[in-house]
Amino acid sequence: MIQLQDIHKSFGGTPVIKGASLEVREGETLAIIGRSGSGKSVLMKHMIGLLKPDSGIVHVDGVDLNTVSYKQLQMVRRNFGVLFQGGALFDSMNSFDNVAFPIRTFSNLSETEISERVLECLEMVELPDVGPKMPPELSGGMQKRVALARAIAMRPRYIMYDEPTSGLDPETSNTIDQLIKSLTDKLRVTSVVVTHDMHSVLTIADRAAFINEGVIWWIGTIPELHACTDKTLCDFVRANEYQIGEGRAAYKDNP
Repeated sequence: MIQLQDIHKSFGGTPVIKGASLEVREGETLAIIGRSGSGKSVLMKHMIGLLKPDSGIVHVDGVDLNTVSYKQLQMVRRNFGVLFQGGALFDSMNSFDNVAFPIRTFSNLSETEISERVLECLEMVELPDVGPKMPPELSGGMQKRVALARAIAMRPRYIMYDEPTSGLDPETSNTIDQLIKSLTDKLRVTSVVVTHDMHSVLTIADRAAFINEGVIWWIGTIPELHACTDKTLCDFVRANEYQIGEGRAAYKDNP
């Protein structure tokens, strides 16, 4: 379980997070939604310990990330797999070596065991034959899927997705959404998805947390989101070409 309690964070004197509290439950897929610049990714980075709050508490499985040593923090981070917004593959490595990188760095597995793990992960993201290919040879969607294979290579307890469908066409975005659902079920992981893509939220999430003005403005299940009447949240959703209310969510132009 991940718990954020009254998190405050400023950059250059400008407050971004202004007292956010949030709990990520074991086994769920939680979507963090909000406008660009609202602090979604900043909040996620606190969960991994990549950022330290100015004040507030971050607990991961009972461990206070603000007080642990760097070595202990590194051990906690091994429970996380991260899919960064741009994929962040190493252009100098082929797909196989990109996926193998964290295993070689953080485990004592033999090369035979590493090869088996890499091929298993590439199979899970439905790219079993791309190992020899370099990142520039892959489409944007394929790069995201290789990066996702790398994110699960260490068999994490938590997978963090930072705008996983950003820059992708609708068909490819749907493929990524289906992979997120599939991996959550197969690996029994807890997932946090930072996104403003409401189609993804309604497809993959168990709950959604809406960050606004530096706080968690609203949080609830997807059925509760469908029925929500909060004007600020409804305006955000409608700006993404969806409408909520009356127990459903749909495109604006649907009857």
